[in-house]
Amino acid sequence: MITYRAMLDVPRELVAMLARRLRAERRARGTRTGARALSCWKQALMVLVWYRKREEMTVLAAGFGISRATAYRYRDEAITVLAAAAPGLHEALERVTEQGWAHVVLDGKLFRSDRAAATTTSQKGKTINSWYSGKHHQPGGLVPALMRPDGFPIWVGDAAPGHRHDMAVARDGGVLGALYWAASQLGLPTLADSGYEGAGQGVYTPIKQPGRGQILAPDNQAYNVLLRATRCIGERGFALLVGRWRALQHITVSPSRIGDIVQGALVLTHFEHRRLRPSR
Repeated sequence: MITYRAMLDVPRELVAMLARRLRAERRARGTRTGARALSCWKQALMVLVWYRKREEMTVLAAGFGISRATAYRYRDEAITVLAAAAPGLHEALERVTEQGWAHVVLDGKLFRSDRAAATTTSQKGKTINSWYSGKHHQPGGLVPALMRPDGFPIWVGDAAPGHRHDMAVARDGGVLGALYWAASQLGLPTLADSGYEGAGQGVYTPIKQPGRGQILAPDNQAYNVLLRATRCIGERGFALLVGRWRALQHITVSPSRIGDIVQGALVLTHFEHRRLRPSR
């Protein structure tokens, strides 16, 4: 292989933050000093290169002078450490309320992955690929998320198999219950798209066009326009994560780890922004 110098466009403080967390993890495991092939700093740097550039692991391992298997192990360890630092759902809702934001935006995204062999039984009794999304026509994991009205992501959940529906994932993952609590106890409503129709109290979705050639009443049309215009900016949260951390554009690890990888990207994004800016 040919080596060359390259630059990584992340702040030095971000590398130091991840290195501190990795150092704490090694102490908790009782890892002896000097027993690892890479220092905490170099391990953190390697993981951030992967997150930022989606570098092929064989090339990345060679660049850091370690084996491919060791690179995978170090990367997975850092992902677990980062995901453990991600904010909880209720914590994120309380924080955004304290900052004075008027609402949150609920959205879901399928993160593409390699095809997995896992199967399940559909509602029609057929055997289907568990991680394949018929809606998107590709395999992946479905991840729910909450964004501030300005589009900054504040929370992401665990990944569900791609064949599942947004509404079912939000319900079974406890997201809807937390949103009901936020609406009733914090006065914080949620805006969502039509995929969450019928979500319940405090979760506002567009009113669907009636069938048989009927037209929505003018007040319902106005409601839909206002809702979509208010919600659209908030839906850029996933774009911020995927655009900044290219490893999210196509995930080649087990789909079951997609949630951890996205949560790790959220922690990195929050640190880069230092702190969530309050509403003005």
